[in-house]
Amino acid sequence: MLIVRTLAIVLLMKEGYCVTTERLKRQIEFIVEMDKVKQIYRKNFVIGSERHETDAEHSWHLAIMAMLLAEHVTSQQVDVLKVLKMVLIHDIVEIDAGDTYCFDKQAGQDKEERETRAADRLFGLLPGDQAQEFHSLWEEFEQRVSPEACLADALDRLQPLLLHYYTQGKSWQLNGITSDQVKERNKRTAEIAAELGRLVNEIIQDSIKKGYLTK
Repeated sequence: MLIVRTLAIVLLMKEGYCVTTERLKRQIEFIVEMDKVKQIYRKNFVIGSERHETDAEHSWHLAIMAMLLAEHVTSQQVDVLKVLKMVLIHDIVEIDAGDTYCFDKQAGQDKEERETRAADRLFGLLPGDQAQEFHSLWEEFEQRVSPEACLADALDRLQPLLLHYYTQGKSWQLNGITSDQVKERNKRTAEIAAELGRLVNEIIQDSIKKGYLTK
């Protein structure tokens, strides 16, 4: 019933009828804007496919990983729900800012400025309290100032590593990426979860052995 009622409200809004609250209007506007995340393509290839991964797929995958892998953080307590929120919203800013390839130093020079402007606009679509929450979570993720942010950041690096490995390093090779670059990119994982850090090293070493990565 709730789904039917919500759809009815949206249809009436589309026809110009003012039948709902300003809060719900802003929430629906944000939800519709978020659909654009499905059109942002990353450098990673989807496993078993010739196409690139989208930001929406990446964020969903991170959410699954967070639920499964949070148990490997043994040195401190982690709020898994908070991690889920972070990984689901962390790339929303790319609707405006675009995806910045992590190994592209030139493109990364103005990344912070572009993404901050995007965060202000996109989260600003929401009602004030939710805008503040989303913006705060995004900033916390970017600055890695909590165990949850550190785990979210580690997963954000581990997930593409897995895709690269299980697509035989195709994107690495197309973009001339070396093992030293990948090691540098993933070196912080062990700080939040030692076992995940060991997994990262094993994947990198096996990628070198199999020729997916050059030294």
